[in-house]
Amino acid sequence: MERGPFAGASLSRLFPAPLFPSTYVPAPINSVQLAIMSITVSPYQPSFHAEWDRFTRQANNGTLFHLRRFLSYHPPGRFEDHSLVFTGRKGPLALFPAAVKTVEGQRHLVSHPGASYGGFITPVGLSFQQSNNLVESLLTYGREQQFKRITLTLTPTIYNRRLSNYLDFALLQHGFTYLRRDVSSLLSLEQTPENNLAKFTDASRRAVKKAIQSGVQVRLSDDYATFYNILLHNLKRRHGVQPTHTLEELRRLVDLFPNAIHLLAAYRDDRMIAGITRFDASDDVTLAFYISHDETYQEYRAVNLLVYELIVQAIQGDFSYLDFGIFTVDMVPNFGLARFKESFGASGMFRDTLTVELERLG
Repeated sequence: MERGPFAGASLSRLFPAPLFPSTYVPAPINSVQLAIMSITVSPYQPSFHAEWDRFTRQANNGTLFHLRRFLSYHPPGRFEDHSLVFTGRKGPLALFPAAVKTVEGQRHLVSHPGASYGGFITPVGLSFQQSNNLVESLLTYGREQQFKRITLTLTPTIYNRRLSNYLDFALLQHGFTYLRRDVSSLLSLEQTPENNLAKFTDASRRAVKKAIQSGVQVRLSDDYATFYNILLHNLKRRHGVQPTHTLEELRRLVDLFPNAIHLLAAYRDDRMIAGITRFDASDDVTLAFYISHDETYQEYRAVNLLVYELIVQAIQGDFSYLDFGIFTVDMVPNFGLARFKESFGASGMFRDTLTVELERLG
């Protein structure tokens, strides 16, 4: 069954031809290039759009959030994009979604603020030597371009087709240090929903049963306006913050990725009382991006039933993991949120942000 932003991608077709043909001539504007260890570093240009997305879909750690289709939904001027393309002897070797951030008058190169995580996007089978060369190339490019600092948030390891910490090692070896180590909740999906239900706490299993007995029904919905009102009220009341996306932006993303972004909603007497917005971030991982409920109907425990139904759908879609998102912000833990996610059998994995200050050349 095809699904998500990576439907149809095949590892057997990995880089069947150079993504950037040898006939390509970079435009003179922003076309600074750097050669090191046979790696050329070039700023992203709009003409790379299709090739960038094709590379990302075939990459070892590419996700929905790294696609130019996703990054480009942001209105012009919100970010100063400074994404990079790293090209080796045989074609593109890595992508680096990034932007410029000015801090106290100094230019910083940072993981693209329009994505949850970034870092290098690399092919399956990237070698230890290539990882080292990529980091050296990034550092030299940063110095040449007079960046004061480079900061990147790595894509969590569960998004790798082939597990590897080569780049983590190379970054640390070349002077990067941890700026933050936030914790994201991860649930491994079993072969059957019943096996996942067995990992729920007794209280969560009882809550699922109560929701069913109370007449709560779960179904896919396109009523994002009603869900957004529930979400907005909850975030304002509990945390005094706004959702990451406006309603218009969320609808725009759904239009861009109709097969990868879904709203699973819980109803009682045809009234929406809770919902989960799910992003199919890769072929193996689906992400519960927004989870919210109308507290007036909290007694019906609709969220517990929603999570169970989300697990059912994820298993049917052949996903391996459900990402519940972080429960720490700048390493400040929300213990209540951690307990909530643990009640479904989730455990924690680091979402690391690393940084390095660059010395000036000359």
